[in-house]
Amino acid sequence: MDGTESRPGAGEGPADPGLFGPGSVTWQLHGDPMMWIAGIRALYLQALHPRAVRGVTQNSDFRADAWGRLRRTADFVGTISYGTTEAAERAGARVRRIHRLLRATDPVTGERYGVDEPALLLWVHCAEVDSYLRVVRRSGIRLSDAQADRYAAEHRESARLVGLDPDLVPATTGELAGYFDTTRPELECGAEAREVDDFLRRPPVPAPLVPARELLWRRVAALAYQALPPYAHVLYGRPAPAPETVTRRLTAAGELLRRVPARVRWQLPPKHILRAMARLGPDTRPDPYTLHSRAAILDDPGRTRPDNGGDSTRWRTPG
Repeated sequence: MDGTESRPGAGEGPADPGLFGPGSVTWQLHGDPMMWIAGIRALYLQALHPRAVRGVTQNSDFRADAWGRLRRTADFVGTISYGTTEAAERAGARVRRIHRLLRATDPVTGERYGVDEPALLLWVHCAEVDSYLRVVRRSGIRLSDAQADRYAAEHRESARLVGLDPDLVPATTGELAGYFDTTRPELECGAEAREVDDFLRRPPVPAPLVPARELLWRRVAALAYQALPPYAHVLYGRPAPAPETVTRRLTAAGELLRRVPARVRWQLPPKHILRAMARLGPDTRPDPYTLHSRAAILDDPGRTRPDNGGDSTRWRTPG
């Protein structure tokens, strides 16, 4: 997305809503500040797949450019969520081009493989979708089961952008849970996963920012870790509080972060949401709480559960 995007003038056609558009679940959810915690949870989960995490650790010095990598990932998600269709397609082509050039080596067998293997791309994709859904629901967003399924189906588009066949990507939370059940035997906490874990707990920062890291970042990373499924805690070897306690903490974090005015949060570069609203109009402002009011319309009869906040006992998810 570039800075030239704007609302159409007289005589021009309607502005491009992008891949998802204001009517999508993605449009409403991805502006929520809890997405940052969800993204960290996804990194923790992704690192448990040994073949996938080697693609990161063997092809980049993520410690030296950690914040740049996180910003680029956030920029990609923002672009495909709120940018024009053209901008999203460009972003996807760039990711596919980079992935085609990268390879990793299995230290035990010596096998060389591409990081764009469909199985590895699918793991990264599913870990992200699961993390986004789990965290926003447990933090207080009343997302019905049908809306959660719709979100998973919408992200077949993001899967296509990174090179996956959309027809082979889970399109419901049930399919997503089945995928994790099948993939769990492949997971382990190897040396690379522990390297990622160590980084997420203590990312390198300039000396003046060390106190802020200890006060703020470690709490955020700890909450993201706690939000993982129990089998991930077992693999990492670090216990976590009971799920009910974690849900309360996620809800409290969501309430706190959402007190920061959205217009202030959205001012952070590169301002994807503000640009989208300028392009499409102020009435397209993302607001995840509108999803609850739409549930009765969007869902099939009997699917709406107003009290479902994403607790694992109410919605079958991996772990």
